[in-house]
Amino acid sequence: MRYYLIVGERSGDLHGSNLVKALRQHDSQASFRGFGGNYMKEAGVEVVVDYNQLAFMGFLAVIANFRTISRLLKYCKQDILAFKPDVIILIDYAGFNMRIARFAKEKNLKVFYYISPKVWAWNTGRAWKLKANVDHLFSILPFEKEFFKKFDWDVDYVGNPVLDAIKAFESDPEFLKKNDLLTDKKIVALLPGSRSMELKRMIPVMAELVRMNPDYQFVVAAVKTLDGQLYAPLRENPSVKFVYESTYDLLTHARSAIVTSGTATLETGLFKVPQAVIYKAGLLEYWLLKQLVKIPFISLSNLIANRLVIKEFIQHEMTATNLNAELKQLVEDTPTRKKMLNDYDDVYQMLDTGSASENAARLMVGYLKK
Repeated sequence: MRYYLIVGERSGDLHGSNLVKALRQHDSQASFRGFGGNYMKEAGVEVVVDYNQLAFMGFLAVIANFRTISRLLKYCKQDILAFKPDVIILIDYAGFNMRIARFAKEKNLKVFYYISPKVWAWNTGRAWKLKANVDHLFSILPFEKEFFKKFDWDVDYVGNPVLDAIKAFESDPEFLKKNDLLTDKKIVALLPGSRSMELKRMIPVMAELVRMNPDYQFVVAAVKTLDGQLYAPLRENPSVKFVYESTYDLLTHARSAIVTSGTATLETGLFKVPQAVIYKAGLLEYWLLKQLVKIPFISLSNLIANRLVIKEFIQHEMTATNLNAELKQLVEDTPTRKKMLNDYDDVYQMLDTGSASENAARLMVGYLKK
């Protein structure tokens, strides 16, 4: 069968690649095409547009790049019709993919959605649009199944692909040596994000935090495809180390972490690394988010546990002083650190339902064969 996949960011590229590998186990004649990145290319997908062309963060960035997005949306529709897929598999990236779902419905093309848009966070009425345009939705968060029942929609909860990736990960035994990290200092991982705007907002605060803690070894999980100048405030401190494409190795050895809100917060939690979550938007964007978002937390671990597992430092609370006070509690042997580690165990067990990629692939091929 012919599969057309669309992702719009790095995590989607990773999970899409694992899904493709699982689909091949159930469909030996499968062929794949779509929007993706290096992970999906390595898995055998013919990637026609790299997701980096779509990775715009926030309302204002989307508006500023409206022409680019419109052009790629038009191209995507044309490419789908030329490829004639048996199914379109949409992976997260709601703004773009929900438009493709509507287009596919109009063209009578089958649509599967893997990793649901976060319609439970804001504008919940979008769930009706999803239901109208998507044949099957494959959820990766346990609370989503109950949420969609409110819309009379029985979706498939398949487990979480982040946990799949972590279970499959094999650490590099030479990681510390290769990166000159053989030190008595406790390692603090800094995960500023994978988008330019995230780095512009997070890194200055991280750099100030580093200056306040000369007794810790700070290590940045950096991204090669981003402009190196974005890391300049951290590079000015010669004690800060940088690692590339080695986030999981870093988390294997980290004592604690400061993490920008997103999938990385769940990854850090599943590696059992105590963390503080940070997020900052532009003033107008933050005001809009405050009006729209109706969930109590931004961290996935908190949402899954339905309680405060990880402390969140949002907007004006994201200061070096606040982060420094929390960091001391996370690095040292404190009740705060112990409680977070225990809470991580609960989150892990809630997500541990076997391989999400395998579960989703098996169900997808089964639905297609019907």
